[in-house]
Amino acid sequence: MPERTRDLIRRQYQESKESLTRGWQLLLRKGPGQIQFWFIALAVGTVAGMAAVGFRGAITWLQATLYLADDVAVIHSHAKTLPWWMLLALPICGGLLVGVILGRFTPDGRVRSVADVIEGAALHKGRVERKAGIASAVASMITLSSGGSSGREGPVVHIAGMIATWVSDRIQANGITGRDLLGCAVAAAVSASFNAPIAGALFALEVVLRHFAVHAFAPIVIASVAGTVISRLEFGNVTEFTLSPQSTISFYVELPAFLLLGLLSGVVAVLLMRAIFFADDFASHLQGKFRIPHFLRPAIAGALLGLLAIGFPHIIGVGYETTSAALRADLVFHEAVVFAVLKVVAVAITMAGRMGGGVFSPALMVGALTGLAFGYVATHIVPQYSGTGELYALAGMGAVAAAVLGAPISTTLIVFELTGDWQTGLAVMVSVSLSTALASRLVDRSFFLTQLEHKGVHLAAGPQAYVLSLYSAAVIMRSKDSPRGAPEALCRTLIGEGTYVAPDTTLEVCMPMFEASGHAFLPVAAPSADGGPPELLGALYHVDALKAYNRALAETAAEEHS
Repeated sequence: MPERTRDLIRRQYQESKESLTRGWQLLLRKGPGQIQFWFIALAVGTVAGMAAVGFRGAITWLQATLYLADDVAVIHSHAKTLPWWMLLALPICGGLLVGVILGRFTPDGRVRSVADVIEGAALHKGRVERKAGIASAVASMITLSSGGSSGREGPVVHIAGMIATWVSDRIQANGITGRDLLGCAVAAAVSASFNAPIAGALFALEVVLRHFAVHAFAPIVIASVAGTVISRLEFGNVTEFTLSPQSTISFYVELPAFLLLGLLSGVVAVLLMRAIFFADDFASHLQGKFRIPHFLRPAIAGALLGLLAIGFPHIIGVGYETTSAALRADLVFHEAVVFAVLKVVAVAITMAGRMGGGVFSPALMVGALTGLAFGYVATHIVPQYSGTGELYALAGMGAVAAAVLGAPISTTLIVFELTGDWQTGLAVMVSVSLSTALASRLVDRSFFLTQLEHKGVHLAAGPQAYVLSLYSAAVIMRSKDSPRGAPEALCRTLIGEGTYVAPDTTLEVCMPMFEASGHAFLPVAAPSADGGPPELLGALYHVDALKAYNRALAETAAEEHS
């Protein structure tokens, strides 16, 4: 054997031996802790799955009780047989009760949902509000059971967030662990709610954590599987929707039609989102103008929903009966168009009334109706090259929902797992990609991130935009007694000119002040108790703020790539 070959073998053997040694030491050092965390993830996933199943069961029971229905799966058909006054009274009473609950237990009368969980993951070490969250869950359950037109995934995700928050507080989890637990709980809840384990795990990573770090993948998958097992023990291994066996793509010549459907779905998704935000702003304007009490706002929205439900009961609840009808092409063209428009109106009224619920299920319904209507046009123009209307409904359902959530990967998988149809993936993926690409440029990437932007929470642009809000001047400043502190006389001069910041001012506010003033530091001063001049506490240096910003970005990058 040549000497060169022997040297190569010896070198490879030595490197392999060193690698195995390092791996064994790592396993001994971190393995037990990692395995322990996986068991915690399993427990969190099991509890979150049970909570999701329980929430769904509570809605089903309450809706059946209120509407006197034997099977809520056909609630829209059953509602046609009820007297008009009942369809009107139920959402009004439900809205009044929701208003009382939110007015009593939340500071702003607003239901907590997915956007708040995303904010908790990014800014609050994986924690969400618990008191307001419990009130929101009860309010959403009442809304979905009494005629509100929204979805159950928003409340379910926040319930999961509360479970993760409780566990994180008990074990005193740091930010990374808290976010991982939050992802575990959300994955399990989504998986249990939709019987979609793959999509549940990816939803937690793509939408809530907004990264695909390897260290988070294993526990999140474990929790997602646990949630799915809980769901299947309760409901069996069944899909939410059943498609016609004829829903197959005609051939590649039909793909341009799905490109057009994707663009149309992106526009529809943007219209849905903007309708919700416009309705909310308009309702707030009217509430302020006429001094309407906060607790009456959901009741007024309920009255409007009741009036709509008298003529169009398909707007009631999550809308799965109508969505299923669209996926089976049991609706004619004008029904699909009218139902889609009215569903957008009903969802906007529900959200503007602060009644509670999520947007994913309504987006599925609007998307399926949009796809079916488009399919009728496409198959009529070129019938010899076209597939079935059901396939267009399926693609439209995924495309609109993906654009609303800003989550093309997990939404595509949710559509597959909701229907059990993996043969039409090409059509769905083409439509989803185009709709998401278009909608993300017309809003702040998704419905949830746009919600946060309206609150002044800037997460859409990434960590470089929001990490500045994590640090206050009091944390980074140099005290006035520090040997490296700023000259006191100069600080008082700047305070006299009005150039200073309060201790709780975040770097998000301070950094533009540095740029505008050109000073190397800003005095940090608190209001005086006796009404005199502000009390000097120290100085925030520009260089210290930049160092904190760089450290925060480095920590975020390390977490996302670990």
